Amino acid sequence: MRDRCARFQRILTVFLLSLLACGCLAKSTGAPHTLPDSLTALSRTLSPADRIVATARIDLLTAQGHYPLQAALIIQKPSCLRLEILPVIGTPDFFLTATSDDMKIWIPSQGEFYAGKPTAANLARFLNWGMNIDDMVSILAGSYPFLGEDQVAVETLDEGALLRVDMKVPRGPSQTLWLNRSKRMTRLIRYGSDGRELYSVLYDDYMPENPVAGKISIRSADDVTSMTLKYLEVKIEKAADMKVFDLPVPAGAKIIKLD
Repeated sequence: MRDRCARFQRILTVFLLSLLACGCLAKSTGAPHTLPDSLTALSRTLSPADRIVATARIDLLTAQGHYPLQAALIIQKPSCLRLEILPVIGTPDFFLTATSDDMKIWIPSQGEFYAGKPTAANLARFLNWGMNIDDMVSILAGSYPFLGEDQVAVETLDEGALLRVDMKVPRGPSQTLWLNRSKRMTRLIRYGSDGRELYSVLYDDYMPENPVAGKISIRSADDVTSMTLKYLEVKIEKAADMKVFDLPVPAGAKIIKLD
């Protein structure tokens, strides 16, 4: 069973990763500290009252092999996530819930229940990624991580069929993203505060009636690991009850504090 949980952790790690993308600079169409209308429209595509309920197929390639799995997800911006890995036979053996304040993980086969803050450090203890819960939710919802509108410098560049947007925080991280003429995300590259690429994401397979990308392809900056997450079924519901993001402690579970 421990090998099975380790397998889950390797698969979840790749949510930090993404597909390398690049573009040629062209005429500037924006100004620092001004978000273009296309980004404003994108950020409002899903409101905090909109909840994504989905199942997805995960296809992971690593240096160790190929790992196909299925997952059930519930996503609600800006910071709420429920993730269950679905086995071929039997019940899920990995549950994760997170909000802006708390993260809980239940591994039934080990009888262990973990609780703590949804920091990048705590997530990395299980998933080995350096991404906080807000960034994770934004990407899974088909949007871009939030850098802070009050501090971010923004420059937009027209690249013909695509609009390139460069976003940077002083002495902080930066990212470049591309939108098509329908104001939908197509690519994202995230950089650390040192300017080095961390990960990149490719968004594809949009359906006319669904604002969420049907496929999210991800690749690490070192080009070693890649992952494709394909949504099999996606529903967007209006929801205010947040109990689904509060994982109760099962009877007899060993509780382990993360903080």
